[in-house]
Amino acid sequence: MDHPHLLHIFSPTKYVSPFDINMAYEARFDGVIPYCNVELDEVHGLTQDTIFSRSPEGVRRTGIFIGGREFGLALDMLEAARAAMVPPFAISVMADPSGAITTAAAMVALAEHWLEREFGADLAGRRVCVFGGTGPVGMCVALLAARAGADCAVVSHQGLGAAQLVADRLARKFGHALSGLDGSSAAAVGTWLGDIELAFSTAKAGVRVLDADLLGQAGALKIAADANAVPPSGIEGVAADDRGSVIAACPHARGLGALAIGDIKYRVHTALLRQMHTAEKPVYLAYEAAYDSARAIVRARA
Repeated sequence: MDHPHLLHIFSPTKYVSPFDINMAYEARFDGVIPYCNVELDEVHGLTQDTIFSRSPEGVRRTGIFIGGREFGLALDMLEAARAAMVPPFAISVMADPSGAITTAAAMVALAEHWLEREFGADLAGRRVCVFGGTGPVGMCVALLAARAGADCAVVSHQGLGAAQLVADRLARKFGHALSGLDGSSAAAVGTWLGDIELAFSTAKAGVRVLDADLLGQAGALKIAADANAVPPSGIEGVAADDRGSVIAACPHARGLGALAIGDIKYRVHTALLRQMHTAEKPVYLAYEAAYDSARAIVRARA
């Protein structure tokens, strides 16, 4: 009997992203089954419906993908799905809400690579800020940087209070120290930017968080990574296809643009889905696996 590879996509939002569906087929899944408006307390039942509807051989060819838009919720849903498994009826699960985890992994892995290549340093002890750090990509970037030993701060355009709230929430949930910084105005950013060594822009598309004037004040900056592909760039002087290019307004720093980040993100996303597709035993994939994959891909392409 032929057992097709099936991927069930759980989304807590009102729709499942076409990106997630397309990527599943790119990874060679035969069928993709979307579920919308999934709540956390429904994951256990849906998971058991998924695993018990197939034979032991068929269940090995079944996976669950957690989408949506919220970083923390996606991880909670992954853990709820894991807890619902009843071996030998157990399947692989991957979380990547809005592509946030794989994008963040690509950003941090690329920044780490160029930091080592150009400055002979790693992330441990580096002073890092994440603009747009209250969003899903920014939260994951901050978490990954903090896990690597960086002194990392979340930046919010809504001010210090909003940034610190998210930093404290991440610290409580994941056990890594994080702080907040005020990104509400250029004047506010200018008070602390001079000490920053790595700046990540994960703000909304079309929003510029660092202009040339501010970059002129960034005396310690080494790496600036911008995930925004929609003009204007999030960081002035960092073009979408930049891969370690010198930044005109801050010539001692190197820029990483959205296309460079997106290339690695796509490869990571595909690699993790294919890992689910081919795994002989269940795997549970989130930010740790994404970062490991991104680092390996960046090293292989260096």
